[in-house]
Amino acid sequence: MDTLLRLKHVNFMRGGNQILDDVSFQTEEGENWVILGPNGAGKTSLVSILAARNYPSRGTAKILGHPLGNVPVQELHERVGYCSSDVLRLIPGQQTVKALILSAAYGTIVRGRNHDFEDIDYQRRANLMELFGVDNLQDRCLSTLSDGERGRVLIARALMADPEILILDEPVAGVDLQARELLLCALDELSSDPKSPQIVMVTHHLEEIPASFNRAALMKAGRIIDSGAIDEVLTSEQLSKAFSLPLKCGRGDNNRWWAHAR
Repeated sequence: MDTLLRLKHVNFMRGGNQILDDVSFQTEEGENWVILGPNGAGKTSLVSILAARNYPSRGTAKILGHPLGNVPVQELHERVGYCSSDVLRLIPGQQTVKALILSAAYGTIVRGRNHDFEDIDYQRRANLMELFGVDNLQDRCLSTLSDGERGRVLIARALMADPEILILDEPVAGVDLQARELLLCALDELSSDPKSPQIVMVTHHLEEIPASFNRAALMKAGRIIDSGAIDEVLTSEQLSKAFSLPLKCGRGDNNRWWAHAR
């Protein structure tokens, strides 16, 4: 199998504080990953490097076989879709849903003067809006959407350039139960297609893990404390260690995860 993402002995500093401490991590083709851990564990900083939005302070990062910093970052942004609240802050609130999604065909936030879209781009946008249930919102401005609607639009946007990797930073944070389930169903449908990109998703909550995901990494205090096959990593013992709380976890009849205090 091909290695898609690889970090070796990565440290990341921000404002004089060490956020990531000697992190090594890699993903292979055919794997969909969830990254879990408490607040402040370094999850968002980790995926921002995997998405080529930040650079390690020390150590090496390879994205799709390219050392980070050795290829134009715009090329990587077209090949690695990224959905995060950081992206949301860069988008003008008056941007319409259909314009926002279409502009991402070139890895941009808004349409540039030199961007000439083709029929295949419009068809892909239509397919993505249908998959994530936002086709009825296409003429709405982003600022008028609910959190759940906005989250689905941003994931559709992240997929517009047909990336090889899709990175999602807490995609269902702050949404209600209906919005969460709609989004998780769409992610399950997406990840079951062998032509779909690898998905790497950050969350705090086991119940937010799509049933089809097969790999997990647990983080604590800037380090990865365990990673690998999801059933081997998400154990009561390892979760208790990561969250510093006695926990019990398992899977329900629908193959979805749960956890509660012992």
